[in-house]
Amino acid sequence: MNVDKRIEYQTRSEILNLLSDEEAGMVSTAETGRIPEGDEYLDLEHLELGVLRAEPNTQAAHTLPRAAVRDTTWERILIVLNAPIAPS
Repeated sequence: MNVDKRIEYQTRSEILNLLSDEEAGMVSTAETGRIPEGDEYLDLEHLELGVLRAEPNTQAAHTLPRAAVRDTTWERILIVLNAPIAPS
């Protein structure tokens, strides 16, 4: 596995580990629908894109919508996102 993929997997794992059980359930439930237009979210398969804003009909699969987590969790997620794990 190349270094970039390993960092991507570790960053995604660290972000998901920040979620409470309740938030993880909300994210899972949200993945079956759409993200309301204008809402912020992360594409969990493309974290390098950072925080995105939903356009009309944005599918929620493989995303982490901001609305599914508490404000304090979102702030911690942004810290992880902005300081990804360094290659070893």
